[in-house]
Amino acid sequence: MKPRVKTKKIYVGKIAVGGDSPISVQSMTYSKTEDVKTTVEQINRLHFAGADIVRVAVPDYADAKALKEIREQTSIPIIADIHFNYKLALIASEFVDGIRINPGNIGSRERVREVVKACQDRKLPIRIGVNAGSLEKEFENRYGATAEGMVASADYNIKYLEDLGFTDIKISMKASDVQRTVDAYRQLRSMNNYPFHLGVTEAGTKFHGTIKSAIGLGSLLLDGIGDTLRISITGELEEEIKVGRAILKDSGRVKDGINIISCPTCGRLEADLVKAVDEVERRTKDIKKSMNISVMGCVVNAIGEAKHSDVAIAYGKGKGLIMVKGEVVANLDEHNLVDRFIEEVYKFEESK
Repeated sequence: MKPRVKTKKIYVGKIAVGGDSPISVQSMTYSKTEDVKTTVEQINRLHFAGADIVRVAVPDYADAKALKEIREQTSIPIIADIHFNYKLALIASEFVDGIRINPGNIGSRERVREVVKACQDRKLPIRIGVNAGSLEKEFENRYGATAEGMVASADYNIKYLEDLGFTDIKISMKASDVQRTVDAYRQLRSMNNYPFHLGVTEAGTKFHGTIKSAIGLGSLLLDGIGDTLRISITGELEEEIKVGRAILKDSGRVKDGINIISCPTCGRLEADLVKAVDEVERRTKDIKKSMNISVMGCVVNAIGEAKHSDVAIAYGKGKGLIMVKGEVVANLDEHNLVDRFIEEVYKFEESK
């Protein structure tokens, strides 16, 4: 894994993005923002699920005006997502912690200038959100909906904001497929030091969105690229946060939490491994400290993996071992193994 690229640190409310700050996880409400009650409920759901930042759509004036009341009822940083009507950004800037605009559809340079002025006055960052499906005509005509076109659009708009004296910028370049997304971020990374917001847009269902995001964002994170991210899933809000946190952990960018090692199902299994792993995952999901635990189902894999885990179950026929840092601490009937295992996991957490 490559060292993380050092970028400029900006702030979205109280959350630092870039520099040496933790990689933050974002999501977006799907309610009509003018429906204050439902939007606040969704923001709070995301907050409790572990989101660092929440974005809300602002497609019309009723949504923009609702932000004042939403802000009064929430504490997590909020970003207003603006398309087409720059005046909505001017209203929203009074009540949010950041503005996201898509240069491909926000309009003329003069309109962008007004948005920049409003954000300068209130010390708000701007996310330049470039999407492959909505590039400015000049870039689409020249490059098509390619990574090169996305990079050209982002670079143009970065320089325009810089010409206006504005540098509290973060950048996203999203396509609905992995390859263009990864190519665009990699190409742009050496051209500036602004923080990158990662994501594969319109990634689909929980299954497909998870796979695309794991490949795309995982590749970039291993390259050291990325300062904040959003997983796009057509589904329940909390899933985006869950998948985002898992990608950060399994890419090695976050060291906190449980890493469960379990063998694949095969004809050598001597226990109901699927049931055991499901129970272990459920009962350890709230552990925050970094820990490797293994649940192994036969003698072929069990002892070797168990020796290298912090806490392990090594199943045999009708019974099994509990091991802590390679040392056997219990030899029990299989029906008692999971309960003792969970006990040892929490004891190990306390010792850390």
